Amino acid sequence: SRDWAAKGTLLLGVRAVVARSFERIHRSNLIGMGVLPLEFIAGQDADKLGLTGREIFTIHVDDDLKPGQQVKVEAKDEGGVKRNFETTCRIDTWMELDYYKNGGILQAVLRRIVDGVD
Repeated sequence: SRDWAAKGTLLLGVRAVVARSFERIHRSNLIGMGVLPLEFIAGQDADKLGLTGREIFTIHVDDDLKPGQQVKVEAKDEGGVKRNFETTCRIDTWMELDYYKNGGILQAVLRRIVDGVD
C-alpha cells in the first residue's frame, strides 16, 4: 500500500511533500515516482509556521539540487500572505537524485536503456 500512496500522490499532481519526517520506504517510494520529499528543519512544523495546508507552495529547486541540501519554500495563503521557510531535501543518495531528476525510477531506467548506459 505504501507504493500506492506514492503513486496516488503523483496522480493527484503533487510534485513535492513537506513533512516532519518520512518512513524510510515511503520516502523511497516518493522518489521512485518523481516526487520530492522535503522535511521541515528541526523545531519547525506546519503548526509552528502557521500553515493550514490550503496554501500555494513554491519550492525553489534547480538543476544543481544535491542530496540533503537545504531547500527554500514559499507558502502563499488565501489572503496573499507569504511565509518563507527552509526544508531539508530527503533525497539521500546520488542514485535517488538521478531517479528524481528523470521523473521517477521507471523513466530513469528507460533513459539508461535508450542511451545505452549500464
